[in-house]
Amino acid sequence: MPPSRSRNQQIAWRIFLNAHALITKRVDAALVAAGCISYDTYDVLITLSEARGHRLRMSELAEATFFSNSGISRRVNRLEKEGLLRREGCENDGRVFYAALTESGKAALKHAWPVYREVIEEDFAKAMSSDEARALSRTLKKILARLEGPVSGGMTEEPTC
Repeated sequence: MPPSRSRNQQIAWRIFLNAHALITKRVDAALVAAGCISYDTYDVLITLSEARGHRLRMSELAEATFFSNSGISRRVNRLEKEGLLRREGCENDGRVFYAALTESGKAALKHAWPVYREVIEEDFAKAMSSDEARALSRTLKKILARLEGPVSGGMTEEPTC
């Protein structure tokens, strides 16, 4: 008797988690070995890079990455000291802060991209055909839409205070 739909979904979930964990570890190891920024830093900087105006509210950045609000605050503090991003206040609301990508942050992304690309091409892209990649993208987009709606992390909207 074939596994139930629920069992198949549980199996797919576990495989997804394992694949994600292994690939992100491989990306991080390759980036560090090449003297680039870490995977976690890349995640923060690429998220800002894709945001309108290359900046996001701190809460939006936490939602769009793998960090909690307190975790993103600590990470932003460190990345600001390294010059990869800067914290900007909101002129209309003193409680609101943004993280904004700097030119040094853009340069760090540019330096890391060939290493990152090589790992995802080798360990992710080569494992599937173009049709399989489109099917996976459709499935993941459905999941994202169920969780957050069509716009993820405010990345296509103009930041407002």
